[in-house]
Amino acid sequence: MNTIVIDADRRLRGPYTLAAGLLETLVPKARPELVAAHDIELRVAAPHLGVAARRTSLADGLPSEERILVPGARRTLWIANGLAEFVRDALPEAVTMIVDNLDEADQTDREFLGVLARRVPQVRVERGRDMPSGLPLVTDFERLRNEGFHHAMAEGGLAALARTPDDWTLLSRTACALAAIEREDEALELYHRSRRTCVDPLARATTACQTATILVRHSDPSRRDPEEALGWINEAITITSLLPDPGERAFHLSFDLNTRALVEVRLGRLDRAAALVDEAIEVASALGERHPIHRLVLLANRAQLRGVTEEALADYDEAVAIDPGYPDYYLDRGNLLVKLGRQEEALADYETAMRVSPPFPEPYYNRAGIRFGAGDLEGALADLDYALELDPAFAPAYVNRAGLHAALGQYGKARRDVERGLELDSGSAHLLCVLGQVEDAEGRADLARAAFDRAISLQPDLAAAWAGRGRLAFDQGDARGAVADLTRALDLDDGAELRFNRAVALRACGRADEARADLHAAARLAPGDEDIRQALAAG
Repeated sequence: MNTIVIDADRRLRGPYTLAAGLLETLVPKARPELVAAHDIELRVAAPHLGVAARRTSLADGLPSEERILVPGARRTLWIANGLAEFVRDALPEAVTMIVDNLDEADQTDREFLGVLARRVPQVRVERGRDMPSGLPLVTDFERLRNEGFHHAMAEGGLAALARTPDDWTLLSRTACALAAIEREDEALELYHRSRRTCVDPLARATTACQTATILVRHSDPSRRDPEEALGWINEAITITSLLPDPGERAFHLSFDLNTRALVEVRLGRLDRAAALVDEAIEVASALGERHPIHRLVLLANRAQLRGVTEEALADYDEAVAIDPGYPDYYLDRGNLLVKLGRQEEALADYETAMRVSPPFPEPYYNRAGIRFGAGDLEGALADLDYALELDPAFAPAYVNRAGLHAALGQYGKARRDVERGLELDSGSAHLLCVLGQVEDAEGRADLARAAFDRAISLQPDLAAAWAGRGRLAFDQGDARGAVADLTRALDLDDGAELRFNRAVALRACGRADEARADLHAAARLAPGDEDIRQALAAG
């Protein structure tokens, strides 16, 4: 077993100090196609290695002020997974990695080590010496911001602001980083401090806009206040509408109008939100070819507000065309295509998102839904397994995988997924619905009923919960209760199986004509179903 000694002290190189030390050993010896397959992750973690860019985004070539889509906090997990897969495939044999100054590692390296421990068993990590360098923090704030290294940006920004408290750009970037890692109160305090000292109109408008954004997106739902946010964003709009420079006014006013649209969405006023985004797009048209990322964000936001329509699809098409290297809008467009019944095109979008980005769970989770709908249960299960390998805290995948296990009769696996999922989201009606199925299958009718009851209380419009409780009621001899629950399920989501089950319950209640009507309706929905055909033939 080989041994590698690496210093993890973040003060040497900043984020990914440890990862870069490991990559310095592996990249020069790795197969060129493996390096190319992970070019984004390698360039993010170790830019000094000069890995050629194969996958690029429009933002890569834009000036900093036009790079408004700062990566979210989860992107470092994507990078860590991509790096782990590179390490797994590049290592010729098992290796012991002795890590000096482990307690001084940046959050990115801590996350990377966690992924390595979970996904790459051939790497064994041992603690080395503790001899911190004592150097100042890395202050390449452009890199920290643009790559989404929010912990390092917050730490370094706060330290620098202690020396230069009047640097408004640094204050704003530090506050945004704090908000991204759910330290919103500290971000708000920075904004309040700025307002006490700053009289620059644009700075005050931007501070008001960012304050409004925190107030509608706070990580603690109880701290959200869209009404107060409305006051802050109106202040921002008032100022930016008066900016004298036409280009500056067009960009910042359209940005603020778009943020007010978000506030209106949180207030439930979707028509107002749609009108504001339309206005923002009109105002931004004065920018010409400048700020293309701002334009694609506006288009994608309008698409979301247009619902399941061809107009929404056209907006997504234009947004994707502006930056084909940005993965998120392939997901959004794919989800819309699914709702439009265009599964193959949706599948292509999900798989494009996989190709243009480091690995992240959402496209695999979404593809699993398409595969399940097409009857490819093995493929769907593989996608859900991989999604949860990438992020064990990705709660929606537990819902679908638990349901898939239950459908396959693998009730032990289904229960384990339900338990893991409920640890992450104790109020998930979908997970409780699967739990009801598991309890029913294992002969615990009272616990099954309690699970279905709880699911219905949490989400009264969940058809599967009503259907599950209806089947349970019938099995317990309560045909009338079954009809009532199955009728409620059908009101929410008509389907052949529900029609068939209600027909059985109706017949048990002596309501033969209604039962036969349900069977005919089921036959129209599923003309090839043999059980339905036999039930009709039996009269």
